[in-house]
Amino acid sequence: MRLALGILACILATTIAATAASGSTSARPRVTFFGDSVAAALAYEAKARRMLGKGLDLKIDAKVCRRLAETGCPYRGDRPPSVLALVEQSTEPLGSIVVVDVGYNDDPASYGDDLDRVMQVLVRNGVSTVIWVTMQEERLLYRTTNAAIRSAARRWPQLRIADWHEASRAKSTWFGDDGLHLSAQGAIGLARFLRPHLLASSCGTACQRAKRADES
Repeated sequence: MRLALGILACILATTIAATAASGSTSARPRVTFFGDSVAAALAYEAKARRMLGKGLDLKIDAKVCRRLAETGCPYRGDRPPSVLALVEQSTEPLGSIVVVDVGYNDDPASYGDDLDRVMQVLVRNGVSTVIWVTMQEERLLYRTTNAAIRSAARRWPQLRIADWHEASRAKSTWFGDDGLHLSAQGAIGLARFLRPHLLASSCGTACQRAKRADES
């Protein structure tokens, strides 16, 4: 199933905060997810959102044209704040786990430097685990972006790579016409792929409870 790009763009134009529906928020570990229009499928596909956020206090902030360290590209009169700006200006805890799925609108040549700037601020804000999602290499320039992500993992012990490119290869039904934006199946596939990465992270007994719920 393929998404109509016009409908997709309309849906993605607004930042969406998604929180798992069950249990007390205060008892669940906070996970903050920063994304661009590709990752936003997790927010508007309810099944994917529930799957990823079960037992967690999951906040998804995803907007069209988002970039890592620079203001996003213009879209319908809006230029979304970067991941760096969001972290620097955050007035609430990010939690011990942050997921970054941003890069499709960034310059691959400067991606590594921008990644370091974001990591510095995240670590300074007490984030202990950053799960960084690789780009789908439908376009060759994203190989350079992915190489920068893999190189950064050697510099930052807090960084864990979630290799979406490898996980989504040959999954044609997961993508729209551009080979990047996700269908409903793709959103569920991304949630299923990322879920073990979240539960393997250092968020204590609450994550273990969520993991047992998956196994039951």
